[in-house]
Amino acid sequence: MKFKGIIFDLDGTLVNSLEDISDAMNSVLTSLNYPTHTYDTYQYFIGSGLRNLVSKALPVSNNSQEQIETCFESMVKGYRETCTLKTKPYEGIVELLDNLASQNIKMAVFSNKADELTKKIATEIFPNHFDAAVGLSTEALKKPNPFEAVEISKKWNLKPEEILFVGDSDIDMQTAVNANMFPVGVTWGYRTQEELKNSGAKLVINSASELIDIL
Repeated sequence: MKFKGIIFDLDGTLVNSLEDISDAMNSVLTSLNYPTHTYDTYQYFIGSGLRNLVSKALPVSNNSQEQIETCFESMVKGYRETCTLKTKPYEGIVELLDNLASQNIKMAVFSNKADELTKKIATEIFPNHFDAAVGLSTEALKKPNPFEAVEISKKWNLKPEEILFVGDSDIDMQTAVNANMFPVGVTWGYRTQEELKNSGAKLVINSASELIDIL
């Protein structure tokens, strides 16, 4: 089948945002005299939304719902100002998007990052590349819920099976399976090839240029 559209995850797939996210959360932890975490640790906190990341970063002894919400608000406030400070596209991504655009392949972003931040990063780093950039607006619609992905397919007037879903995590692969889209895992992000395959990836790629070969 000829694929006519691609939905990309954002963090760990299109951009390396690890340091900006980690720095913002560590700033909150430092302000409360809580232990901070390394970048290597944060890469396993990313993928299920910033609220979930805050919960994982907080000490077990200070992890009440009230504390999570307070720290989440502080983290997002700081991150909003610095979310494109160190965040950069992965190698070959801009060239890939330009190539796909020249082939009239429809492209969108679907992330578990807050909707406001998803749109900000997508439009600032990749101006004019995407038909839509959708982030988390309510917890009920968080990936692996396929609702937003299916909504994008409807707007494109494409069948889900005509769309590649590209991401770097088990959550992304599960979302693709749930949406009946073709799951493509990438190894340059925050998870392993084994995790991607075990979560439903039908194909795992090691460089952005490999996506062109699929199409």
